[in-house]
Amino acid sequence: MTDAQRVLVTGATGYIGGRLVPLLLADGHTVRVLVRSPEKLNDVPWHNDVEIVKGDLTDAGSVESAFADVDTVYFLVHSMASGKGFAAQEEAIARNVAKAAEAAGVKRIVYLGGLHPETGELSPHMASRTAVGRILLDGAVPAIVFQAGVVIGSGSASFEMIRHLTETLPVMPAPSWVRRRIEPIAVRDVLHYLTRAVDLPEGMNRTFDIGDREVLEYADIMNGYAEVAGLPRRRIYALPLPAPKLAGLWVALVTPIPLSMSRPLVESLQHDAVAKEWDIDEYIPPPEGGLTNYRDAVARALGKEARGEVETTWASASSAADLASEPLPSDPDWAGQTVYVDQRRRRTAVDPAHVWQVIEGIGGKNGWYSLPMAWAIRGVLDKTVGGAGLTRGRRNPATLLTGDVVDWWRVELLERGTLLRLRAEMRVPGKAWLELRVDPDGDGSVYSQRAIYFPRGLLGRLYWWLIYPFHGLIFPSMAKNITRQAARLAEQD
Repeated sequence: MTDAQRVLVTGATGYIGGRLVPLLLADGHTVRVLVRSPEKLNDVPWHNDVEIVKGDLTDAGSVESAFADVDTVYFLVHSMASGKGFAAQEEAIARNVAKAAEAAGVKRIVYLGGLHPETGELSPHMASRTAVGRILLDGAVPAIVFQAGVVIGSGSASFEMIRHLTETLPVMPAPSWVRRRIEPIAVRDVLHYLTRAVDLPEGMNRTFDIGDREVLEYADIMNGYAEVAGLPRRRIYALPLPAPKLAGLWVALVTPIPLSMSRPLVESLQHDAVAKEWDIDEYIPPPEGGLTNYRDAVARALGKEARGEVETTWASASSAADLASEPLPSDPDWAGQTVYVDQRRRRTAVDPAHVWQVIEGIGGKNGWYSLPMAWAIRGVLDKTVGGAGLTRGRRNPATLLTGDVVDWWRVELLERGTLLRLRAEMRVPGKAWLELRVDPDGDGSVYSQRAIYFPRGLLGRLYWWLIYPFHGLIFPSMAKNITRQAARLAEQD
């Protein structure tokens, strides 16, 4: 193992980056992270152990200053969720990274790309990953590009897609890509190679294929999940057509993955994703105990979810809506634009701690405490127009961190024990927030609930008034049921 280095991690709020940082710290490295929204790291356990720099990889100036005095840069940012134009954006960012690394005297860039065939037309997603890798390899700073297939781990986009498709569809007429050959890899093994990249010979500039050495058809991957999860074997019938666009829409409706991600992911399944070489073994030995096979990786992922130990999820990364939305002004009524507010308050004899327990556990499997069918229908409608829908769930069933996803919301502000502010990532003609608050009141507490909406244009105003009658049903019952659930918790103590 090499001496400790000064390391910069981009994408630290994402799925891989958020797990990599604590491992690098454990190895004794000095870690700096470059993020657009530093507040999303307020609650992570390693917050005080890293240097946090606010910046944007699309801004060459902020990139150059963040790269100063760094030995190794981990480039772990992908823009697929931003929708159309993501490929051009990713290539532009890669050029910024390569130039900034050269100017700052960085010794190595580490990138995580994807397994792909050498010939034939690649999907836009896979072509973009390949182009980014090539830009880095052609730059002045040596680059290590790891190429991985389907990453299996609690909270990964690939795992969530496999899980929801398999659990939802016992009989599956599927496009021809279910017969494509895939080499999966456990997220723990991906992280093993990433952390050990600093040990590679100085000046090395090349790609390495990584995987678990187990080649499966996508249909086998779904049935392997069913076996581990204790489900009956799925009947999968491969149709003679690939139908990537239709399949992408279907995946978006059935799984938590939004349409902006499901289509490029499904398009990537049109190709085999199998390692072509194992040169990595000459430089980085497999992790202790060996590489994790697919079924063991599934078992580990399910176990982590059951125990509430999911560190990061695919939804941890910023979405297009997240990047485009400003935080709620401290006083929305004086925000300089039209604002609609639905506010509810209920006093309860229950201690504030029990009310907060319900607030922090809202969403996901616990639901929204009012008219679940109405929420479900609205979620499906949101999915059909490319929104987040209600199936993203939560990283942890009981606790939240700033930046966490809660169904179609994202945690914008968390004052633990007092206030939870959620920003909407559903498709609406405007910006929306939901605040849930509890304050002590004598021997009991007061629960406050506020829905805030900034309409955009005439359509935004019409939208508010169309759904206003439903608010009259949903929000009062939500406040009542949350305080009732808090009373039940108090009785159990």
